[in-house]
Amino acid sequence: MKIYTRTGDEGKTGLLYGGRVWKDDPGPEAYGAVDEAVSALGVARAVASEDLADEILALERELFVVGAELATSSDNRSKLEAGVSLTTPAMVERLEALIDATVEAHPLPQEFVVPGENPAEAALEVARATVRRAERRVTTLTRAGSLHGSVVPIYLNRLADLLYVLARTVSPTWQPTRTEEET
Repeated sequence: MKIYTRTGDEGKTGLLYGGRVWKDDPGPEAYGAVDEAVSALGVARAVASEDLADEILALERELFVVGAELATSSDNRSKLEAGVSLTTPAMVERLEALIDATVEAHPLPQEFVVPGENPAEAALEVARATVRRAERRVTTLTRAGSLHGSVVPIYLNRLADLLYVLARTVSPTWQPTRTEEET
């Protein structure tokens, strides 16, 4: 099997469940940005601790679900399967629970954070910024009316928040402020 098909040479790409669109249409722009986020998370996973790497891998797999939804025309949304090719409210709730648990264990700093404390922290920040770009591309798609009822915009918003929180947990110079009760 050859890696090249020549079907995209004219500037169009195929959608899940059929159809072809220009590669720079809002849909391919959105799922392309999600693909970039998966790759950025892959870099973060490569330098993360084993426990964190396992969670990052789960996030990468969830982004494949997001990408599949985005790569489907609105006419074929009914063919999507929850959690496989359709982003679900439960996926958003899982991210919110992770954010809450992480912040509970590691209170956030109250000052501006400059990325680059170590490779894991820096990679998580690049992934966060890449997810924010995907979120902006999805906003364009949503405003065009292509994602009616989808939770993808909410999922990406929470994912970027989670990546910020996770980046704080691996920063060696950041220490949570101890409360009076802990002293």
